[in-house]
Amino acid sequence: MPKGYVISRVDIRNPDAYAEYITLGTEAIRKFGGRLLARGGKHEALEGVARARNVVIEFEDYATARAYYHSADYQLAKAKRIGAAEMEMVLVEGV
Repeated sequence: MPKGYVISRVDIRNPDAYAEYITLGTEAIRKFGGRLLARGGKHEALEGVARARNVVIEFEDYATARAYYHSADYQLAKAKRIGAAEMEMVLVEGV
């Protein structure tokens, strides 16, 4: 079964509030068996406009990744992120 990936591109506006999001979000990732493949770190825009932070999370499958995002745990974390960062987030099925 193909893996599920949550990919986020982030510009942080309020580091303190974003830190709360990271704490709660990391717990939600753990509960759903997610594995962080990239979280920040070195990057460059090869095409288009880059954001300051990039995150890639791998889950067992698409359904688990989707359940993580819609879970009460992640929604609590997301509430802390609102206003603290601008973000694009996509869910992608692996090959």
